[in-house]
Amino acid sequence: MAIDVTGSRVELSFNNPRLGGFARALLALAFLGSAWLYATIMGHSLPSASTGLGLLAAPALVGGYMAMNIGANDVANNMGPIVGAKAIPIGWALVVAAVFEALGAIVAGGEVVGTIKGGIVDAQAFSEPLHFAWLMLAALLAAALWLHLATTLGAPVSTAHSIIGAVMGAGIAAGGMGLVNWVTVGKIVASWVVSPLTGGLLAAGLLYLCKRLITWQPNMNAAAARWVPVLIGLMVWAFSSYMLVKGLGAVVKLKPGPALLWGGGVAIALGLLLRGPVARRALALAPGKDSVNRLFVAPLICAAALLSFAHGANDVANAVGPLAAIYTVVADGTIAAKAATPLWVLVLGALGLSLGLALYGGKLIRTVGQSITELDAMRVYAITMASASTVIIASHLGMPISTTHVAIGAVFGIGLLREQIKRRNGQAGCRLVERRAAVKIAAAWVVTVPATALLAAGLFLALRLWA
Repeated sequence: MAIDVTGSRVELSFNNPRLGGFARALLALAFLGSAWLYATIMGHSLPSASTGLGLLAAPALVGGYMAMNIGANDVANNMGPIVGAKAIPIGWALVVAAVFEALGAIVAGGEVVGTIKGGIVDAQAFSEPLHFAWLMLAALLAAALWLHLATTLGAPVSTAHSIIGAVMGAGIAAGGMGLVNWVTVGKIVASWVVSPLTGGLLAAGLLYLCKRLITWQPNMNAAAARWVPVLIGLMVWAFSSYMLVKGLGAVVKLKPGPALLWGGGVAIALGLLLRGPVARRALALAPGKDSVNRLFVAPLICAAALLSFAHGANDVANAVGPLAAIYTVVADGTIAAKAATPLWVLVLGALGLSLGLALYGGKLIRTVGQSITELDAMRVYAITMASASTVIIASHLGMPISTTHVAIGAVFGIGLLREQIKRRNGQAGCRLVERRAAVKIAAAWVVTVPATALLAAGLFLALRLWA
């Protein structure tokens, strides 16, 4: 990482040639080696010999590797659009996301995480704890390898679906098709369509509203003075509710309805404080769309930080949930569908998320922010609002959606709306969405569950034969 200071501007660059691929690999290996060493020390105090699994070193190493891959792939959904809008340089985006990802994982990661993500397999069907531990280890490694491949190819995929597919595949290899909860799997498959479609429609609708209220008005600055405070208030409402439902869900137990009420109270209070200053700034800016876009920058940075916090709080379970299950088997020889997670396991996940993001997250951030369609602050406002709103609605309905699919769908929705507007204005041949990126991302989504399932099944069988 390099820090360049030009006048009053400080910019962090993570593309310095001195920190090339070899140096990044060394840092990653140092982290994984530290995880191995610490787990080995922890393992000596546990009765692991009774389980036959040995020490915790290998599962901890794989859990750290999974956390790094989640950081490298999944955080792009939060930071990609804001970087693409040039609201914040990619170096600072990586720093903000890494800090808030770690805070979310440690502060709100939860004392208890579900080790069987989404209820895919029945833990009580295993009479031998060791076989259950092998299933978790195989699933964790398969999901991590798939995420690594997806990141290398520049394809943002769902980390939740990766671990779900892996647990499903290892479960089938362990106990047959009857071990899998196919109703839950069916809901996940349905979410492949529902998630991006909902995100895209909401984002397009919000952007159209912003254009009608502000950018298509004769006096854009006056319209901004009137409506931008309202739009920011709606963002405060959405993200306050989102944090209560997702970001602090393990700490504060609130359903979406009460969360919306509390979020509305926060929005009203902040709205009254911000309305005057935002309106005065809008009137003081030079006329034009670029000036109006500046009014959204600070709220968007805050929103991206909150999204990262919530992501760390929720998705750390995809890395440490299976590790917590293995820890329970090693510690006392029992199988737990829900396992109390030691603090060191949460810290391992938090550090892995942040390190993976800092070392390898730049590629996917550029894909989401720059390779699909052109973005500015107002468009990113619509994307982030659509993402938060869709998650809240899905939580209320009990739908297992992917935040990755929602965010990418919202980006495509923005691009397609802009194409339609251009066509209405006589620019029929105008294309503002990169079709090849859409095909690559959609293909990666569809392949994720079967690919991780097959890989995990093979790894589980290999573990059982090896032992």
